[in-house]
Amino acid sequence: FSGVCAGEFSILRSPQSVAFRDGSWPIPGERIPDVAALTMGFSVEEDLPWPGLGVGDLFHRPQATVLVTVKGVDKLPVKGLSYPIENAVPFSLDSVANAIHALFSEEMPVVLQLAPSEERVYMVGKANAVFEDLSVTLRQLRSRLFQDSSILSSLPLNSLSRNNEVDLLFLSELQVLHDIASLLSRHKHLAKDHSPDLYSLELSGLEEVGKRYGEDSQQFKDASQILVDSLQKFADEMFNLYGGNAVVEVVAVKEFNSPLSRKTRSVLQASQSEKENPYNLAYPYNYDYSVIFNIVLWMMIGLALAVIVISYNLWNMDPGYDSIIYRMTNQKIRMD
Repeated sequence: FSGVCAGEFSILRSPQSVAFRDGSWPIPGERIPDVAALTMGFSVEEDLPWPGLGVGDLFHRPQATVLVTVKGVDKLPVKGLSYPIENAVPFSLDSVANAIHALFSEEMPVVLQLAPSEERVYMVGKANAVFEDLSVTLRQLRSRLFQDSSILSSLPLNSLSRNNEVDLLFLSELQVLHDIASLLSRHKHLAKDHSPDLYSLELSGLEEVGKRYGEDSQQFKDASQILVDSLQKFADEMFNLYGGNAVVEVVAVKEFNSPLSRKTRSVLQASQSEKENPYNLAYPYNYDYSVIFNIVLWMMIGLALAVIVISYNLWNMDPGYDSIIYRMTNQKIRMD
């Protein structure tokens, strides 16, 4: 099925070299990775006709892009520019990560993609050394929460409980945000190199809180406010660690719209396709058609001429004069 799912794309922090424009222009959900690629100076396969992103300074690209995806809510009251999301389908920054790895493989940039609730983690380059102590599994996250240096000692829980699994899952994701900034602060030299870094985080703890208590509950309201404060703090910390040259983005989606659809063919569909093309016209060719046609045509003509010439010479060849095999007798071989 297809449709539009509510969501919001927000820019929490951004350097002056990236020209985000203030406006309510909707952005297609499947083009969010292209926005991240363009802000980092990479090219995309298709042009992005979205007025929310200007050209900016091409010679001073951001040193890091941080994208946090929050599931379970269509809008977060964060500070910064916000744009509505049109057709919020699932997306990933794999293409951006591949581009960074291909262009800066020798410098080993930091690439971190993490989904704590699903225990999905992907680290490339120096991220393996920086975040080797980062808790990634649910068991590690829960034990991390009950340590002395966890966020539970300083975070106002309000109506949330430490004894509920759903609340602990939500709090553990906030702990991941805190630990990422804390571990990176110990390796500040990585934020000053010439290779761009990428951070992609997916948080679904707020969605589980909404399913457990309801979206009108006090627990959900408190969790939303705690998440907003934590995201803003995380954005400020990452922005400062990269010397003000990092883009921090937040994608809030109520529910992802599945791009999968069941394809069927019926008589009605056949009749509609016939009406769309009543004159039985051929489909339009792309600009590569003439090039491919000429390559195939002249190659076939050249091969055909080569076969004809070779066959003609073999047919009219005199074995006594044109071939060294028949011209050299046994006596002449001994003399030579």
